[in-house]
Amino acid sequence: MHKYAAGEPIEILLVEDNPGDVYLVKETLHESKVLNRVHVVNNGVDASAFLRREGKYEKAPLPDIILLDLNMPRKDGRELLAEIKADKQFRHIPVVILTSSEEERDIVKTYHLHADSYIIKPVDLRQFILAIMPIEDFAVMIVKKHRGQRPA
Repeated sequence: MHKYAAGEPIEILLVEDNPGDVYLVKETLHESKVLNRVHVVNNGVDASAFLRREGKYEKAPLPDIILLDLNMPRKDGRELLAEIKADKQFRHIPVVILTSSEEERDIVKTYHLHADSYIIKPVDLRQFILAIMPIEDFAVMIVKKHRGQRPA
């Protein structure tokens, strides 16, 4: 039985360095009708450690979905996305790019790196919340599909 079918929360890894955006995403997902748990790291280096369960993340759950900002310190989202999708242990995890970048080259590059979706963060608060809300439906659909395909 899949964890989702058993009523267990969807594990979401939010990789975001802007505290305001972290707050908005967490609050929007908290209001969600889908049980979820949001884990936050603020750069790609910590995200890698979280995925590999290294150091302070040794008890971290494997995320069901990753929400990934592109422009971060230490290791940016493009580098992290390439790393995730190149690793057979993690490539099955859906990655949603959640960024302020409207650059066509960023959109094209992330899809070439096998991002599952690309959402541009609006500046307006109401629009930001509306942009985050579809992640809930996406997560349910993708997680149901992918939880059974995780490597042993």
